[in-house]
Amino acid sequence: MSDIKETEVTTEAPEAGAEQAQTEQRNERGGRGGRGDRNQGRGGRDRNDRGADNQFLERVVTINRVSKVVKGGRRFSFTALVVVGDGNGVVGVGYGKAREVPLAISKGVEDAKRNFFRVPRSASTIPHPVQGEAAAGVVLLRPAAAGTGVIAGGPVRAVLECAGIHDVLSKSLGSSNTINIVHATVEALKSLEEPRAVAARRGLEFDQVAPARLVRAEAEAAAAAKAGA
Repeated sequence: MSDIKETEVTTEAPEAGAEQAQTEQRNERGGRGGRGDRNQGRGGRDRNDRGADNQFLERVVTINRVSKVVKGGRRFSFTALVVVGDGNGVVGVGYGKAREVPLAISKGVEDAKRNFFRVPRSASTIPHPVQGEAAAGVVLLRPAAAGTGVIAGGPVRAVLECAGIHDVLSKSLGSSNTINIVHATVEALKSLEEPRAVAARRGLEFDQVAPARLVRAEAEAAAAAKAGA
């Protein structure tokens, strides 16, 4: 009986040693499949890239499913109209198309960044009334007093908020097509001019061109700066 017990002990010892060796190998490799190293790979780069892009505001205005008729049937894809801005006077509109919605939005964001332009502002509103037209879309923008907010529909609101305009009155006078409205809003913003640039072009004083509220606001700001100094 003692011989049998000794034999059993000697046969179990190698199995325990083998399991210990496998455990050590797994620890050296960083677990099954090296899962610990994956955080430093593609996933980590994506998170860093998203963190770098967080400085921009992104608004997906509309997503449409479109189709193309080919010999074998129909090919479906998606289009995305995206507005991107920094909320401080820079905005752009982009259009993306792909087989999947996330890829279409990503393409739209990249296209919007290529179309960035700067919007003249007066405090939190626009310097003067302006009207923009694109195809059949017509959008009218008017300055508003501080605290009014963005009085606008969805497509116009997306563009104005991304541009950093917080007090404005708007009215869509033409087509109700979302794409036309967005492009008409962009044309209206591109038509804005700085009051000082207009005064210099006309050979007039700033007070003669700028609205009274803007002159009053600049005078108050100058007085506050002088008192602080």
